[in-house]
Amino acid sequence: MQEYEVRGGRYRVLETSEGYDQRGIASWYGEQFHGRPTSSGERFDMNRPSAAHRTLPIPSWVRVTNLGTGQTIDVRVNDRGPFHDTDRRIIDLSYAAARELGIVQTGTASVRVEAIRPYQVRTASGSD
Repeated sequence: MQEYEVRGGRYRVLETSEGYDQRGIASWYGEQFHGRPTSSGERFDMNRPSAAHRTLPIPSWVRVTNLGTGQTIDVRVNDRGPFHDTDRRIIDLSYAAARELGIVQTGTASVRVEAIRPYQVRTASGSD
């Protein structure tokens, strides 16, 4: 998938995760999506660290840093999102990842998201 549309927004998947480094808001998702298929085809498990991102190739590995506390977690992006408050929110974390970053109670936090190795490249077939 090179481009896709959700809720009237059009998104283009990046050619590669290499060099991705952005600051914004992280949110989290859990029980209401537990067991549902992710964009990668896996079943979402809220109790395992993972993340959703709108434009990084799937899968991609990212380091998420809570800018308020300095806590970090490395997670694999295996889903698409967030699709709420898209001007500010840049990543959705599973409940387990959000718990490790200390953002379950607040629901959101200011974060830095950096792609880490192994970098992912969008495949020629158009899938990511």
